[in-house]
Order: sequence, then structure tokens, then C-alpha cells
Amino acid sequence: MAMMRLMSHARDVAQSSLERYSGSQVKEFQKQLLITNFPQYVDYFAKSRGVEVKEGSAFKVAHCPKEGISILDFKIGSPAAALVVDLASYLPFEAAVFLGMCGGLRRRYKIGDYLMPVAAIRGEGTSNAYFPKEVPALANFLMQRAVAHVLEAEKKTHHIGITYTTNRRFWEFDEGFKKELMDSRAQAIEMECATLFIASYKCKFSLGALLLISDLPLNSDGVKTKESAQQLFEKHMAEHVELGIKVLARTKELVARHSKGDYKETS
Repeated sequence: MAMMRLMSHARDVAQSSLERYSGSQVKEFQKQLLITNFPQYVDYFAKSRGVEVKEGSAFKVAHCPKEGISILDFKIGSPAAALVVDLASYLPFEAAVFLGMCGGLRRRYKIGDYLMPVAAIRGEGTSNAYFPKEVPALANFLMQRAVAHVLEAEKKTHHIGITYTTNRRFWEFDEGFKKELMDSRAQAIEMECATLFIASYKCKFSLGALLLISDLPLNSDGVKTKESAQQLFEKHMAEHVELGIKVLARTKELVARHSKGDYKETS
């Protein structure tokens, strides 16, 4: 009985916090969720669907009841990523997809390619609050199966591999860190995936990721700039969001078929 009261209180606090952070009522959130680091993605989603943008003290959101999808911008970094999963796990979401960007770490990669991370190296520290360091940060199998299906069906240039998650944003001129990065054999670097994967595993929250390669930071001229970032949004943002929406649609089909990997099927 005490445990049930504790869980009920945690749910109340989580839902109240989500409303405060998002400026949106819990009842407005749809069954499927896109999460991102970029407020521009929320603006695009809202404008293309003719829905309202809402903003609270931490998040920017929009909801499309017609498609049954909400999108949430949580800004940047692993602590914010952990917060999103902690709060969202108390709502009845069916699935979530992270639309993020990453630095590509292979010479053959090109800006605008996609990366489907199957796992993430836990270099950020936040994930240690959920599981010991030896527990791998793996993407949800069912969600990444949906991501792979959509990328192949749409014939998008993409790569599959491991991403290195770090809390360091300005590391490009640290030769020691760059050597560590190369030794890890990671295919990409970003700031959220390990936290998202570990926290969602802990919370039994079905979450996958579709990353856009935004820069090639190991190249001397490959570090992202204000100008290159703007060009990236103009050229790739709409496609990235629409691919995420198709991933959620594919996820629905897989769940309906009781495919392996859905936490609701295994809990």
C-alpha cells in the first residue's frame, strides 16, 4: 500500500512538472512522441500541421491530434534528456523517437547523411544515475527496427553504428579527447543518446533515435558554424521530421503485430 501511494505521488509530481516545463496540459499530449534538441523542429511541425506551439519554463511543444503525435524540444544535453524520459515515462506514450544531430567520425560520411545508433558509449556521466557503468546503453530494438525500415524504404543514405555521448560541447581542440574518441571506434559523437537509451531502459519507455550528421568535427574544416547550422536546417529539417513521423507510423504496425521489443508486450 505504501509503495502504491509513493508511485501515485511520483506520477502526480511528474505530470505536474511536465505541464510546468512545457506550458501544456498532460491531456494534450498524444500517444506518440517526437523529442528533439531544436525549437526549429517544433516550429516546422506546428506550421506544417496547422497547430499551436506552446512553451513552458524548459520545453517547447506542439500537439497534432489528427496524427496522434506530440513533439517536444528539450534543448540540449544529457541532464535534460534524462528529465524528459523520467517525466514522459509517467504518461501513456506508445513510442518515442529522438530526432537529434551528431558529428560524423568517418571520412566517407557526408553532412546530411543519417546515422542509426544501435548503442552509445556512456561518456556523459548522467546515465550512471540509472545503472552501473558496465551496463551497455542500447537503443530499443523495436524502435530501431522501425527506423531501419523507414530509412531503407525511403532510400536514404544512412549508416549504422555506435555513437559516443559526451557532456563536452567544445572539445574539438582538445587533442587528448580526440585520441580517446578515435580509440573508442565510435561512428559519431553527440550529447544525449546514452542517457536516453539507459533512462528509457530503466523506465521501460520505448524510445529510438534517428540522427542527422550535421558536421565532420575531426576534419580541419568540418566543425559546425553558425552559417553551416542554418544551411542544415534549411536543407534537411523538414525531411528529418517527416522521417521521424514515418518511424512512429511503422512502430504502430510493429506493435499491432506484437513484434518483439515493445516494453508493453514484455512487462
